[in-house]
Amino acid sequence: MITVIYLWRIAAKRAPQAIWHMASDRRKLKRDKSLGFFKLIGTGTGQTFTPRDADPTLWGLIVTIDADALLEFDSGPVVEGWRSFAKSELRYLATPISSHGQWSKQEPFEVDVELSKRWQGKILALTRARIQWQKNLQFWRAVPPVIESLRGCAGVESAIGIGEAPLGLQGTLSIWNSGTALREFAYKDAAHSAVIRETKAQRWYSEELFARFALQEVRGAISRAK
Repeated sequence: MITVIYLWRIAAKRAPQAIWHMASDRRKLKRDKSLGFFKLIGTGTGQTFTPRDADPTLWGLIVTIDADALLEFDSGPVVEGWRSFAKSELRYLATPISSHGQWSKQEPFEVDVELSKRWQGKILALTRARIQWQKNLQFWRAVPPVIESLRGCAGVESAIGIGEAPLGLQGTLSIWNSGTALREFAYKDAAHSAVIRETKAQRWYSEELFARFALQEVRGAISRAK
């Protein structure tokens, strides 16, 4: 299984159409036997990774899929449905090299152990957490120092917030120029380390996932929001 992530930029007036696809596409994706895992996602600007970041003009899809089925899926009804009203499309093709935790009670990514030993290229990092409802405010208060540090990190090329719902389900998708840069931020950045300690002490999450991927192909680009 490989992991494919699509991002689509749409006009703001098309937001109701995107919301309709978020609901209706689930049935089509569930019927697709070539998929191992999928999530339709909304995004945020990545300024605070809180609900006020929500970007109604950028939507996405994460799937794990048999490599032989990718070409057909890429021209199939779900992807073409989004393309029919999207202004631009970005597609990441990636292979998992590390994954810890669960997403919706699943371990969605099958790690390529051999690739993880030799990969020297760019890294796609995906985090996701289900925040305990009563802990949301504590979590949001702790986030700003981490975001400021992330923005100033030399190794990060891009970062956005992702989520399946406006509240309680938070995540990030970031691109790094190397595994070393990501490890430096994850384990040595003071602000990030402090949040990790608070996460364990306060038990903010009822479920969490952290995965790293070898970023093997990037196709397209996302236009700016207007």
